[in-house]
Amino acid sequence: MQTAGIHHVTAMSSDAQGNRDFYEGVLGLRMVKQTVNFDEPGTYHLYYGDGLGSPGTILTFFPIPGLPPGRDGAGVTELVALAIPEGAAAAWRSRLDRLGVAFTEIGVGGVRPGLALADPDGMRIELVETGEVVAPRQWDAWVPAGMAIQGVEGVTLASHHIADTHQALASWLGLESDAEGVFRGHQALGGRVRVRDAGGESVARLGAGTVHHIAFRSTDAGEQLQWLDHVRRAGGAPTPVQDREYFTSIYFREPGGVLLEIATDPPGFTRDEPADALGSSLRLPAWLAAHRVRLLERLPALETPRQESLR
Repeated sequence: MQTAGIHHVTAMSSDAQGNRDFYEGVLGLRMVKQTVNFDEPGTYHLYYGDGLGSPGTILTFFPIPGLPPGRDGAGVTELVALAIPEGAAAAWRSRLDRLGVAFTEIGVGGVRPGLALADPDGMRIELVETGEVVAPRQWDAWVPAGMAIQGVEGVTLASHHIADTHQALASWLGLESDAEGVFRGHQALGGRVRVRDAGGESVARLGAGTVHHIAFRSTDAGEQLQWLDHVRRAGGAPTPVQDREYFTSIYFREPGGVLLEIATDPPGFTRDEPADALGSSLRLPAWLAAHRVRLLERLPALETPRQESLR
């Protein structure tokens, strides 16, 4: 079996409004869903992506007020690279300068040009030029289409058992390694997985600014059951299928310590609100609907980023 590539990346944050101000207000992604963490309903689960939150374009966050910073180390995804169109690095350089966001140049020595930066919680991000990725449903409400983020270009895992991680990516997920040791699925969107040898490092600690898990794509629920059996037979220990409303999921850890997920492409984010209203209000699954008032009292107010910060 082979996954098409990354479905979404889920990370942790310490402030919901600051998270929205950055990912929508600075990076220009569309908030496609406001909901809650189904395992901890007293906190938000925020989703960003292209116009529809297409698989391969999605970043999601658990913002927990006052959450202490995480710690780098082995067993974590340490970098998320986002694809921007070829030639767009100069426009991003100008935008980040104007908004006071610090960055450094990457791409020296013939590598694709781009910028390295961090979100308000310190999560490491790269904006990488590539002609291979085009967002299925372009979103240019805050950032012009010619420079808009197209999706997840790839991730970098820090493994304390790199050989075993390589084996799991190949045999568990069907990812193929190129001459440079970069793994990828059979579609460009959300494709690349890089692995760094962190065998001599202490284990990372989850917290604000760290990635919680990486999700890979499954065509549908039937294929996901095949994945569950496949991963188990290949030596993993997947969970039972979990209903996440907008997809269903199974979870397991690869041997280097990183938490992985396989998520279905359907049903998607228009399941409970129309495309033109995605992310405009708090959505809850049926089993939490009776608790809406109490949850709204507990959750911090979440406002659209200020217009003046987006120009």
